Amino acid sequence: MLHIADSQRLSFRLVTADDHDFLFQLDQDEAVMRYINGGKKTSRQEIDEVFMPRVMAFSNPQKGWGLWQVRVNTRSPVGWILVRPMGFFSGNRDDSNLELGWRFSRAVWGQGIATEAAKAVMQALLANGITQFSAIALKSNTASINVMGKLGMSFSHSERYQDAVFDEQVEVYTVRHN
Repeated sequence: MLHIADSQRLSFRLVTADDHDFLFQLDQDEAVMRYINGGKKTSRQEIDEVFMPRVMAFSNPQKGWGLWQVRVNTRSPVGWILVRPMGFFSGNRDDSNLELGWRFSRAVWGQGIATEAAKAVMQALLANGITQFSAIALKSNTASINVMGKLGMSFSHSERYQDAVFDEQVEVYTVRHN
């Protein structure tokens, strides 16, 4: 199983099927959900019947794929970092290009936690031989696009991203390490 080293303030573990409560609580803030679905809170049924099965579909602990729960100073979880092959659900899956994503509680916004957590995940995956990472965001989601820049990613292209639960025009940012 891929291991992500704890930093001075952050710790990591893969989300499991038992993390419904954590995922539900995070998705109850309309500001957190603004760029995901327009600010709609996720229902418990959606977590159980849609979100968790999707997460379990791409989770692979050996490769480090899944949602990495992030805790600050080992307290309650504050968010997660997503790792999965780019295009996993869209029909254009690319296992050599890992998509990174993040969702964090508003209480920790502006503290550099998303960037620090994503960098830690990237470092572990780099040590495991992965050299290309991408992320997607709505053009208006400047906070996420700023995180992408801090991860060394640069704008690649715009595309219509479509899968069973998401259909939006997104900006794609990518970085390749040699």
